[in-house]
Amino acid sequence: MSSPSEIDHLIDLMAKLPGLGPRSARRAVLHLIRKRALLLTPLADVMQEVAATARECLNCGNVGTTDICDICDSEKRATGELCVVEDVADLWAMERSGVFKGRYHVLGGTLSALDSIGPEDLRIPRLADRIDTEGITEVILALNATVDGQTTAHYIADQLQGRVRLTSLAQGVPIGGELDYLDDGTISAALRARKDI
Repeated sequence: MSSPSEIDHLIDLMAKLPGLGPRSARRAVLHLIRKRALLLTPLADVMQEVAATARECLNCGNVGTTDICDICDSEKRATGELCVVEDVADLWAMERSGVFKGRYHVLGGTLSALDSIGPEDLRIPRLADRIDTEGITEVILALNATVDGQTTAHYIADQLQGRVRLTSLAQGVPIGGELDYLDDGTISAALRARKDI
């Protein structure tokens, strides 16, 4: 059986995961130990397999187990639409919605002067290459509505202007949102993006 120091090490590692602090990690580890055969052993096996096989798609930056991900490899996804996102979590969120049927391009972050992240640190040059080689007709900029996200969107728009149709996701009041709970920026964006009824 594991020594307490190994269990403490597991708790420390789990606490580094997003959304888990030391107390949540301790509860999760205790639950895994109690359900060793049902959870802990299969989880360890799957984690070892993922650690050995996971890689970034050479084309778009998605995470999978092959050099080219299933989305890039699918002929059904070759619609000419390319959705640009900041990271893989954003790609997965878009896929969860089931609405977008084109392909993706993961930048790997956003431009940030404070963090010394320039265009060469992101997959922006690869994006330009893909437009030339994949018959892309529309680039959808699905970047977060942060200062860095919008700076990145403006930079990409400047680089691709005249080469392809450029669009962005609408911004504003979420479905089920109440005006009283929204921030000023969201209300302002919603008002500017209003449409006829």
